[in-house]
Amino acid sequence: MSALLLRDIRLAARAGGSAMLALAFFASVATLVPLGVGPDLALLARIAGGVLWIAAVLAALLALDRLFQADFEDGSLDVIALSPLSLESVAAAKIAAHWLTTGLPLTLLSPLLAVLFGVKTIGALFVSLLVGTPAVSAIGAVGAGLTMSIRRGGLILPLIVLPLLAPAVIFGAGAAAGSAGALPLLGAFSFAACVLSPFATAAAVRLNLGS
Repeated sequence: MSALLLRDIRLAARAGGSAMLALAFFASVATLVPLGVGPDLALLARIAGGVLWIAAVLAALLALDRLFQADFEDGSLDVIALSPLSLESVAAAKIAAHWLTTGLPLTLLSPLLAVLFGVKTIGALFVSLLVGTPAVSAIGAVGAGLTMSIRRGGLILPLIVLPLLAPAVIFGAGAAAGSAGALPLLGAFSFAACVLSPFATAAAVRLNLGS
């Protein structure tokens, strides 16, 4: 499992630059919003949590379509499925690799972008993304497993995943704004998603593999 995790991290770092693409998209959205809204710092600070959370979710989706599809197309997934490692463990390793190469870098970049919005609760924003982005990777993996055999499945993936991520965005934006009750709800949602996702993802992969 650790070998698969390291393999996926190396592939994400060099295959198409998906991790850097996600960071560039996140930074671009966060930079464009102040230009469109205007220089009203009070307004920017009020909407910062929601804007940065939506930007982070959309940026994370950019790297999800190849989570299983590349291995499915070149036959690697068939070999992995026949190995002693269960598909649930495979899914968990891929979820962890996606978060380490996408979700964590987005979280680390968020305080710098929060300065553009004049956010005073930068710590709360950082913690909310740190707690909530694993749910994005976990739920996104289910969508990636369902669409891995579909040509241009990356166009369908957001339609499946985004409605399921609505609670994460709502609780995350609330936690970033300093709402006391939002962070525990976000943590509970993220924990449930991370626990249940490997099983749902493995079932989706089995369905596509026909096993």
